[in-house]
Parts: sequence; structure tokens; C-alpha cells
Amino acid sequence: MDKKKRNILVIVILIIMLAGAGSAGTVYYYFFSRQFNLSKTAYIYIDRDDNLDSIYSKIESTGHPKTMYGFKFQAERGNYGENIRTGRYAIRPEDNMRYLYRRLSMGYQTPVNLTIPSVRTLDRLARTVARQLMIDSVEIARLLADSSYYTQMGYTKETLPALFIPNTYEVYWNMSADAFMKRMQKEHAAFWNKERRGKAANIGLSPEEVATLASIVEEETANNAEKPMVAGLYINRLNKGMLLQADPTVKFGLQEFGLKRILNKHLAVDSPYNTYKYAGLPPGPIRIPSIQGLESVLNYTHHNFIYMCAKEDFSGTHNFAATLSQHMANARRYQQELNKRRIK
Repeated sequence: MDKKKRNILVIVILIIMLAGAGSAGTVYYYFFSRQFNLSKTAYIYIDRDDNLDSIYSKIESTGHPKTMYGFKFQAERGNYGENIRTGRYAIRPEDNMRYLYRRLSMGYQTPVNLTIPSVRTLDRLARTVARQLMIDSVEIARLLADSSYYTQMGYTKETLPALFIPNTYEVYWNMSADAFMKRMQKEHAAFWNKERRGKAANIGLSPEEVATLASIVEEETANNAEKPMVAGLYINRLNKGMLLQADPTVKFGLQEFGLKRILNKHLAVDSPYNTYKYAGLPPGPIRIPSIQGLESVLNYTHHNFIYMCAKEDFSGTHNFAATLSQHMANARRYQQELNKRRIK
């Protein structure tokens, strides 16, 4: 007999037993009447450390039931304490103890919305995901650092950030680290459909290279309207065989994200992420790019600009130039403003 049928049989027998000792009204009250003092659905989270007593406590503190007798009667005689299922479970205002027990004992979870953010490092990603799920950040970090694990998925340590597509996904709260990674593979495949792969191929880039360029674009500007312009500039540089000379890649190579001003000493650092020294794209993304960033590369603006400099009004946007002389004039205005504000 499977677990579902056994649970149903146990409950039927128990109710018959209880009915023999009391009135039908008593049976109805404990098992089938509304017990929870709630105005809207609430949730309890059952993790690997929970036992029967802690689950009782969570139900009481979250659902504020009139009595726990019906739930405890089923749990203790149905051997629930030995078969606890982790997860996120709903307690609805209209619930009775029969419904709640069945939901928890059968593992009928309510999904959660997991938000994958656009962040700079995989360590930060692991911590952010762990705050939303039952997984410990160490479990995720261990997989992210396991070369054999990410190699079999087709990534290197440097390209692994390209796997993640920032978005909100419906998942189960108790999913494992491995299940999380497999879900990210599935969502990556869904995003990189035939149309997007075709656009990337027309540019001459792989999906991982698109993510790398998108990450640079997003570090250069937070202005969504400007991102396709910036993407177009870097694509022009790549097509001309020019150095990208992107300041954000230098910061990433140094792991000094707070630098306000890139100096000659920073540009002299021998790092594959130093795009002032090495031609082409760096080895991988310098952050997990957003969908907006990815789309800005796939749908970049066609123009003839190959230079850009932050605007001297510190608006977060840029002055673009097609010639070095135009660029130097833009750069002088920006440097003068930096000096005026004593930004080093």
C-alpha cells in the first residue's frame, strides 16, 4: 500500500475511533471545522532541523489555531514525526486540521518566487539565493567552486557567471543545490533560444561572450537607454581589432570595485581582465548581466563611435566620439571636473 492510501486509511480509522468515544459534533470540530485565526494565507517553513514539537510550535505561532488537538491526534498516530517533509506550506484561513495534516504529511508544498539578481560575484549570488531558499550558501558555493561540476556543464571558472539569467522563478523552497543549478541550466537554455543565438552568431559572439560584453556594458552605465549605444561602441572596437580599454574590467581584475579613478598604476597590472593591455574580450563576465544588458548587446545600436567618456555633469551617461581629438576634448572636461571635486 502506498503512503497516500495508508494515510487516508489511518485517518479514517482514527476518526472512527474518536467518533466511538464522542459525538459527531466533536469529530467535526477537531478535524473539519475552521481552526485558524487568519485574515489571509500564511506560511510555515519546515527545514531539516525540525521535529514534531518545533512543527507544532510553528503552526501555533503562524496560524493561531483555536486548538491543535486534531493535528496532533493525526500526527502522533500517523507517525508523522518519523516522516517529516521539508518545505514551505500554506495555512489558509479556511483550512481545517484534516487539510493541513494531509498537506504537510504528503509534502504538498507551495512554491516560492526565487529572484536571481545581477550581482558582481558568485559568492554574493550564493548568499542571495541562500537567503531565499532552504539551501545553505556553503552548499551552493561548493558547487560553484567545483571545477568538475561546472566543466561537465560546459563552463570554466571564468565563464560560469554567464549561466545565470537574472529573473524571478517559481521553485520549491527546499530544493537542493544541485536542483538549483539544474534549474538554472534549464532557464539558460530557454533564454538562449534560436532567435537570440542567431543574433549572437551574426555579431560573431557566443552566448558566453555576449554575457561577457553585456557585463562590461552594465558596469559602464546604469542608464538602460544608453546601454545599446555602449554595446555598439565596444562591438566597433572588437571589429576594428582595437583594445577595449574598459575601466570596469580593470577594477574586476584588481577586485577593487570602489575605485573612482583609474590611474596608470592600475593600467599596468598584468591581468587577463586588463583590457588596456590585452586585446579582445576578457575571459568571462565581470558580473552576472541582466536581461536588459544581454538584450542591449544582441540589439546594439549601429553607429561609428569608438570612444566614450563619462559626462562631466556626473549624470551617469557618456559623451561619445568617433575621433580621438573629439574624445580628448570630452576627457579634458571630465578630468577637470574630477579635479574640481577632488575625486582621486
